[in-house]
Amino acid sequence: MKTLDMTRPLSFLFAGLAAATLAVAPGLAFDDHEGGDEDDGDAYYAIVGGDIYTGTGEVLRGATLLSKNGKIHEIGYELYLPEGTETLDATGLRLYPGMVALSATSNLSQGNFAPGLEFHDFTPHEDDHSICGDCGKFYEEIVPAAVDPGEVSTTHLAVEGFRTDFDDSFDPFGGYMVMALANGITTAEQSNVAIKLKRGEIEGVSLSESQLTSFQWSGSNPSGKTDLRQKFRDGYQYLRDMRLWEELDKDVRGDEPSKRGIDSRVLSVLEGKTLARFSSNEQGDLLGIARLAQQYGFRPVIQGAVEGWVVADELGRAGAYAIVNPRVRRDPNERLAHPNGSSIENAALLSAAGVQVAIVPSNTRIDLGGSAGRDLLGLALEAGFAIRGGLAEHRALQGITTVPARMLGIDHRVGTLEVGKDADVVVADGDLLHYQTLVQYTVVEGKVVYDKAEEIFYAHIRPRTTEEVVDPGEQAPADEESVEESVED
Repeated sequence: MKTLDMTRPLSFLFAGLAAATLAVAPGLAFDDHEGGDEDDGDAYYAIVGGDIYTGTGEVLRGATLLSKNGKIHEIGYELYLPEGTETLDATGLRLYPGMVALSATSNLSQGNFAPGLEFHDFTPHEDDHSICGDCGKFYEEIVPAAVDPGEVSTTHLAVEGFRTDFDDSFDPFGGYMVMALANGITTAEQSNVAIKLKRGEIEGVSLSESQLTSFQWSGSNPSGKTDLRQKFRDGYQYLRDMRLWEELDKDVRGDEPSKRGIDSRVLSVLEGKTLARFSSNEQGDLLGIARLAQQYGFRPVIQGAVEGWVVADELGRAGAYAIVNPRVRRDPNERLAHPNGSSIENAALLSAAGVQVAIVPSNTRIDLGGSAGRDLLGLALEAGFAIRGGLAEHRALQGITTVPARMLGIDHRVGTLEVGKDADVVVADGDLLHYQTLVQYTVVEGKVVYDKAEEIFYAHIRPRTTEEVVDPGEQAPADEESVEESVED
């Protein structure tokens, strides 16, 4: 068994591991270990001796995680490691699934000097809500998390230039990406698309097509709510007519139901191809979204949900997802008789009602200007704060791993440590959700992409020592001269 020398540069790791895309589905039979006939082209990587927190509720103490060609091959004890397997000794450390950051800054994928998103007021074309015919650019409806939905009166759109494929513009050497990896983030969502934070590689960084379709629902815009209700009503009726038409014999069907005037985005949601994403905080708006979802049978994703704790039961019945910031603060309106404002128990009460809770910081940039702990690098800290509000620890961990992965339609690849999924692993020196914990290694698809001791960001904080610890009473003088000096003294 070959042991990986962690003192060598990271370029050695990339040269030593072959890029591959072979997936091993859960439950399939593995290679016959006793035969010893492994394919020479397979790349194996093992993290040995750590406590594995799978994200499914299981914890394996002192176990081994073995990856093959970037996929988790086996998890357990006394595993057979094929010849040539590179290993990482994680004794005394903990293994977690890589974190998934929602609405992440574009700097993660486009480099240190990326311009970020530009916001414009724009009225989408009636027949196409994603392409501006005048400029040929890709648009996406979005309400910034920092903006109160009640104050938004126009459609805000994020412009990503002419690029629609992150693989064409991904910067695999960006410093911001390294900082994200240093804090355990291995996947990020940008413009409703999930990207893998690969270091030194550009192939396969986009994990999926857009899985979220954004809509607006605000009490300050009643006509907009009426219009959206009508679009869902028309879309629902169209799908019903289509089902009835398809059930008829071909010789008596007649003309196919007309799609004219039907919103394609609404159809995508009603057909289950995408999830409807709203940005809302007020309990009245949240209740309206929940009832709309129950009426037409779709699962909403609600960003903000500050007053979600007040209507948690309705959101639970709607099967909603909530993207919350546990540390957000909103003073209650004392002129209202009913409960309102923010609550530290928001995430806990939503989760108890059956809402799947994803967690985000107060801003999703990497802010080097003074708001440390409330930007993207504080993602784990936010989850810890949700625990302080009563959220169960395993639910808090799922809020930054499993739930956002499920929301983006990539939970078959990331979000938990299970056989067949991507070997995206965070190796930490303690509880990942504790503020004093530091990530020691980050592994993406079976390759070490971050080693704390080799990077400039955190190497000086509680530095690792590679020297053997010797009892001072048993340490002999180095030579005779040192013995003489000690006697003279």
